[in-house]
Amino acid sequence: MKLSLGPILFFWPRAKVETFYQEMAEQPLDYIYMGETVCAKRRELNLDAWIGLAKETQQQSKAQILLSGLTLIEANSEIGALKRLCENGEFTVEANDMAAVQFLAERKLPFVGGPALNIYSGNTLAEFIDSGMQRWSPPVEVSGAMIKAALKQLDELGVARPGVEVFAYGHLPLAYSARCFTARAENRPKDDCQLCCINYSEGIPLLSQEGQEVFTINGIQTMSAEVSNLLADFPSLAEVGADVARLSPRAEGMLEVVQAWDRVRNGQQPPLAVQGCNGYWHGRPGMVTAEEAGLC
Repeated sequence: MKLSLGPILFFWPRAKVETFYQEMAEQPLDYIYMGETVCAKRRELNLDAWIGLAKETQQQSKAQILLSGLTLIEANSEIGALKRLCENGEFTVEANDMAAVQFLAERKLPFVGGPALNIYSGNTLAEFIDSGMQRWSPPVEVSGAMIKAALKQLDELGVARPGVEVFAYGHLPLAYSARCFTARAENRPKDDCQLCCINYSEGIPLLSQEGQEVFTINGIQTMSAEVSNLLADFPSLAEVGADVARLSPRAEGMLEVVQAWDRVRNGQQPPLAVQGCNGYWHGRPGMVTAEEAGLC
């Protein structure tokens, strides 16, 4: 099992981003994704800066560096930036929007299909593979059984399987909107948000009327309140056909997270239970805790 570090989903100051990747470059990772996927207004690093940081990290790390594109395209300027990203000429791109898929397919460039793409079946997988997709990161709500069924269907179609990269750790990105929820939380219009999401390094918890954390607000993105953690489910990842576990960056504690996953993939017994949710993996409601899902 290989390990990947997904793109940073939160908005951090440039200095924090650079320090983070300096630390991650020394970790036992096989893939590192870089780039802005949530909001084009987050310009602590522009595209040229991301490419420059990717080159620096590639020199320091044994991992393959990839560039991730936006998930929600809202303006012509964003289309232009996405096209430049796809034509960077050096790094493989993770496509998170169909515009990126089209650009990459037209140029016959291999790509990774990100979890925001709506790929749920072998038939759909075959279409994306024909367009150049080499690795598939299924939508975060897909269960292990659904992944296994999609790959079986792909086999029946006689299409070679792509790599399969499961979102295995982190706040789950559940939905995207044209509205900015963080700006709204501060009573700011989206056009004058003043980039206030930089004040929340892991988003804003959204509570129910009973005081339960239900979601995490991250700009235009709605995420899970709990951190999803499939470390206790490690044996089932390979069983369903996954060969890469994706770890999504958090503001604190990522060194320990990477090291824990590395120990398990190198033979250490996985824990019986971990803190966090994993309901989706078991075909249950996503917010079900790991222990509850493990009892089903």
